[in-house]
Parts: sequence; C-alpha cells; structure tokens
Amino acid sequence: MTIAVAKLSDPTVRAAVVAINANDRKGFLALLADDATMSDDGSDRDLLPWVDREIFSSRGHMEIQTESDGGRALIANFTNETWGEMRTAWKFVVSDGRISRFETGQA
Repeated sequence: MTIAVAKLSDPTVRAAVVAINANDRKGFLALLADDATMSDDGSDRDLLPWVDREIFSSRGHMEIQTESDGGRALIANFTNETWGEMRTAWKFVVSDGRISRFETGQA
C-alpha cells in the first residue's frame, strides 16, 4: 500500500516528491540549498547532472511505501524511463525549509 504524497509529514520533502512526480525540475531545484549535495548507493555524485539524468530527463516518479524520521526518510518504488522500477531508500537533510543533502539507493 502506498502513502499519498499529500500525506507526507515533512513539507519540504513533500514538495520535493510533488516536483519529481510532476517532472518540475525548476520547482525541485528551488527546494535545494545553494550548496546541496547528494549520494547514490553510497557514492557522492555531482548533483545537477545526476538529477537531470536520473530524474528529469528520464521522467522519474516516486510511489512512497513508508516514511520515517519525521518524513525525512522514505522507502519508495522509483520508476524512470532508463532503469524501470526499483525499490529505493531516500534520506533528506532539511534546514530552514531547504534540502541541504539527500541520499538515495536501492532498498
């Protein structure tokens, strides 16, 4: 059973998932701190090329399965046109309403 995006606890994470699912790159980037960082499967990545490749140019979409840590940790079925569907874990660090780091990888 999935969790409706509107029910996600953390408003910044909720807005990020809404932006991803709407393929709204500009909206997603507006949620990131100027010095935001990220990692994929434990390796730090160059954020903008990764976001463009893995989310926006490949039409990424998240179906949330669980949330924890006040809504800042998610398990989601993530689908994109490159890799298909995979079960993923996402952890967000949010400060002052902006995402300073997110970590993702297979769950």
